Amino acid sequence: MPPPNPDAVRHKWYEDVLGIFSGVLMCAVSLHILSALGFITGQMAGLALLLSHLTAYSFGVLFFVLNVPFYIFGLRQMGWVFTAKSLAAVATLSAMTEILPLTLTLGPVDPAVGITIFGIVTSVGLIAVFRHGASIGGITILGLVLQDKGIAKAGHVQMAFDICLFALAVWVFPWSLVAWSLAGAVILNVMIVLNHRRDRYIA
Repeated sequence: MPPPNPDAVRHKWYEDVLGIFSGVLMCAVSLHILSALGFITGQMAGLALLLSHLTAYSFGVLFFVLNVPFYIFGLRQMGWVFTAKSLAAVATLSAMTEILPLTLTLGPVDPAVGITIFGIVTSVGLIAVFRHGASIGGITILGLVLQDKGIAKAGHVQMAFDICLFALAVWVFPWSLVAWSLAGAVILNVMIVLNHRRDRYIA
């Protein structure tokens, strides 16, 4: 893994606010499209959704609980600034996912087009959040730490988790739904692998 670019100019605080907000908005819009299609997502949100179908616990409770260990890990490995930004990003995403269905109505969406938009737009949103020193999910924190340590690329870590998650999802959801959802995850993570390069850019 190449080292970070020492000549990169760091962002000012207001650039971080705008960058994280823009990235989270892109993720929220793409999740809105995914929801309209009736598909599932990967990462901790996907795991929380899967477990909510298997247990009596709600998605919100499971999503919060599953992410707590990763935020503790992020606090120790990445510092309090990264963790605080990540918590703010998650809170903003949660609010946006509640507001968008009330303000943005979608008509019929072709699955192939919708999944492609989801994968690309989400990856751009996540990269924007990453480059401003934050994340919006537990596995992304692990992936960013491992990438910074030169152990594995963040996109590879997320893809490995998603493959395991969708393998479990086949036992809960129809296989066609899981196949489309996995296609979106593949697009998303390939985009991150290709574009999130700390040797070319550092937040």
